[in-house]
Amino acid sequence: QVRLVRELEKKFGGRHVLFLAKRRILSKPMRGSKHRPLKQKRPRSRTLTAVHDCWLDEMVFPAEVVGRRIRVKLDGKRVHKIHLDKSQQTNVEHKIDTFAS
Repeated sequence: QVRLVRELEKKFGGRHVLFLAKRRILSKPMRGSKHRPLKQKRPRSRTLTAVHDCWLDEMVFPAEVVGRRIRVKLDGKRVHKIHLDKSQQTNVEHKIDTFAS
């Protein structure tokens, strides 16, 4: 996949290329008579946070996510800080602006 991304970036004139898999998010199971009965437990891979974590891992692919911090400001806004592996810094450094947007 690394070689394919490198070749596509050359072909598209230096634009950044990302591969994201299509993942399904299932809603939370609800109780009550209005909702359909629960037949199966929702797997962890179909939860919203698990899907977002997988997308993040795919976006920063050559590097690995080694840490996450969520900073909550007084007005309630959240800033997510993602720490990437230092060994892959040279491969990912030029894509930082793309990741930030």
